[in-house]
Amino acid sequence: MKSDALYIVHIRECIDRIQSYIAGIDKNQFMASSLIQDAVLRNLQVLAESTQRLSDEFKNRHSEIEWHKISGLRNILVHDYLGIDTETVWVIVNKDLSTLQSLIQK
Repeated sequence: MKSDALYIVHIRECIDRIQSYIAGIDKNQFMASSLIQDAVLRNLQVLAESTQRLSDEFKNRHSEIEWHKISGLRNILVHDYLGIDTETVWVIVNKDLSTLQSLIQK
């Protein structure tokens, strides 16, 4: 079993990658680029998968993070990929991801 610390590093790496993919672009550019969307979606999926592998003890200690919502996102990205709303993804990567990053860095 891998440690929580390893998964946290992996989550931070995914956040860093996503931020690098969207750096300097606006919503219209994001919407027009399937390449950027694919890269962001893949890293969101991997990030969310990593959160599911964190121990319950870790999640309970950090209950300020909405783990169930991240898990739900992963399920949508994996199982309902035709229903992915890129507008929502844009909001997630521009608002929610920075909040998660701040909480994870603690």
